[in-house]
Amino acid sequence: MWTRETAVAIDQFSAKVTNELPEISRLADRIDVFCHERNIHGRVAYRFNLVLDEVLTNIISYGFPKGGRHEIEVKVVYDGRSLTASISDDGAAFDPLSQAAPDIHASIEERKVGGLGIHLLRKLTDSVDYRRADGRNQLTFQMRADATS
Repeated sequence: MWTRETAVAIDQFSAKVTNELPEISRLADRIDVFCHERNIHGRVAYRFNLVLDEVLTNIISYGFPKGGRHEIEVKVVYDGRSLTASISDDGAAFDPLSQAAPDIHASIEERKVGGLGIHLLRKLTDSVDYRRADGRNQLTFQMRADATS
């Protein structure tokens, strides 16, 4: 697909993963190939996968307290400048952006468990959006694909 305003190719793929932790590495492999084929710097691909891994780990670990099999929809878009991930799940409502930032300067003994995934989501991405619609969590984050530092 081409956008008329910028004449930039939009490249994307969608995947459905189940709420099982091994699914994350399968998706990470696919994203690595996607990034490599588009000459996206390895550091960007690593950071993108790191954030996606944290988000999916939290969804899988805490989003389905009643258990059962659930599908999590993931869409990855590359517009020539940025990578965007959109994640949709039918788990318990959870807005990561409403959570307090962890005290990363506290000692290990004083630090509360959790929150570092949300910290990475906020620090490593250029934008993050959360919505709850139609009984689904919808989280989208974007990261510049030309950033290597």
